[in-house]
Amino acid sequence: MNSTSATLVAWGNAWLSGHVGLDEAVDAVERHSGPQLIGTVPPGDLPFEEGVPLRAALVRLRGLPGTRPSAFRLALPVQGDPLGLVGPGEFNQAALEAREGVLLRLADRQVGLVPTTDRRGSSYVGVSWAPYRANDTIPQVPGLAEAEQALKLTLIEVARDLEGVDDLTGFSPDVRRRVNALGSADGGGGGLPPAYPQRARGVAEQAARLAAVVELADARSGRGMSAHQAELRARSLRRLDSAVRRALVAAHSSIPL
Repeated sequence: MNSTSATLVAWGNAWLSGHVGLDEAVDAVERHSGPQLIGTVPPGDLPFEEGVPLRAALVRLRGLPGTRPSAFRLALPVQGDPLGLVGPGEFNQAALEAREGVLLRLADRQVGLVPTTDRRGSSYVGVSWAPYRANDTIPQVPGLAEAEQALKLTLIEVARDLEGVDDLTGFSPDVRRRVNALGSADGGGGGLPPAYPQRARGVAEQAARLAAVVELADARSGRGMSAHQAELRARSLRRLDSAVRRALVAAHSSIPL
């Protein structure tokens, strides 16, 4: 689950912690998902201009009094589990629909950013970031050690519950190759740059692999199972997905700022 929001948070925090320059950070985000622009800005006092490239928007924030960025935080919510969200409703709803979002801590406020795919013509594909007002509070998310332990325990419990029902590792060789290729595709570390602690990179990499397993397992839809087995499988996958999302959010917030 190397989402656009996760990539922006990872490299944005590497920039804010002084490990990389702004250009290097934005270049990494654009390698992941194409050109980055600020989308529709709602009326009010949000410090963004519609249509401005993300790079220019961050330069402007860094130079304006009271708007200097100090932290990027990842949100990976789903219906019934608003992980990483702080309100108000408009931001929460947009992030829930996208299943991802970013909280950007500025000197005088907090804003939310929600990505959508930006397609123009037959070849241009990028990302448009819609800014929202966000409540000025820290999201309730687990620490890295807690999330890592919960992920390990959940994986053990899910494997036990699905014994004889479904084998999450029993995919075709092609699917296994796709899951195993995740680490090499991003250089290891689950998409986190080397500026992050090694433990966080390990947790993120394991979570990214398990996120792919959940996605690919869900696509198989429990074919050939009884109603009870299908429900047990779906419930187990939801539990694993929840643990994966918490591990990713915790890993992305673990860099000292």
